[in-house]
Formats: sequence, structure tokens, C-alpha cells
Amino acid sequence: MSAPVTVRPATAEDVPELVAMIRELAEFERALHEVAATEEHLQRTLFGEAPAVFAHVAEAGDEVVGMAIWFLNYSTWLGAHNLYLEDLYVRPGHRGSGAGRLLLQTLAGVCRERGYQRLEWWVLDWNPARGFYEMLGAEALTEWIPYRVSGDALVRLAEPR
Repeated sequence: MSAPVTVRPATAEDVPELVAMIRELAEFERALHEVAATEEHLQRTLFGEAPAVFAHVAEAGDEVVGMAIWFLNYSTWLGAHNLYLEDLYVRPGHRGSGAGRLLLQTLAGVCRERGYQRLEWWVLDWNPARGFYEMLGAEALTEWIPYRVSGDALVRLAEPR
């Protein structure tokens, strides 16, 4: 019999597992070569002087089996903060255990407790988890197209004209 899954806020001791799962997620998303984050980065951003990024971990017994890394964004239309889920990941051997649902349920609870109006995240169009998210009541925002400026384009944009 496997241990029940529980969710708790991440601690500094979880950072090595968080970095490992970030790399596992990037490999699943075929983008491992893009990962630059280190344990030092996560220690500073999650547990530094004024953290603006937060994490929860899912455990089965004493094994970390999943994570949710999130931060706040803001809706000017609602006049309220929202919770943006940057990464949700459950290790393959624990998918179907309820860990993903419990992580999302925990974040939904954070939203309700703190008055955040939305729980939002992006999903690759080929990710089979989309059906799971829709089963939970999430809806794809197909009318919105994400944009990004990075690398050389970001440097050029920042230059005064």
C-alpha cells in the first residue's frame, strides 16, 4: 500500500528536489537545454529577504513526488491579485495518485483564503494533462496569445532611442 499524498509549503531543505523536478519537467517539455536555474537561484528567490515566488511540495510518505511553484500577478480589471502557477509537476511514478489535484486544490485554497480572484497557468498545446485540467473546471483561454521579449531583443528594446 502506498503512502497517502500530502501537500505542504516548500522549505529551504526542499530546494535540491525542486531543482531536480524543474529539470525533469523541462526534459518532459523537450527544453532541458533552456534550464539555467540552480539551487542557489531557488534559495535566493524562494527563501531570500523578500521572496516574490513561492512553492508547495507534494509528498508520499517522506518522498517528494510533486511541486507547484507560483507567484502573484495582478488584474487591473478586477482590482485584485491572482495566483499564477509557473510550474506544476508530478513525478511519473506518482501520476494518478491525486498529487496533482491536491497541489491545485491547495493553491485554490490559497486563492480563497487571500482573496485572489484567479488561478492561472500556461500549458503546452500537446500536453496530455490538458484533459485533467479541463476535468477540474479549468478553461483554455484560446483568445489570448502570450508574447515574450528576451535575449538580444530585450537588450535592444531597453536601449534608448
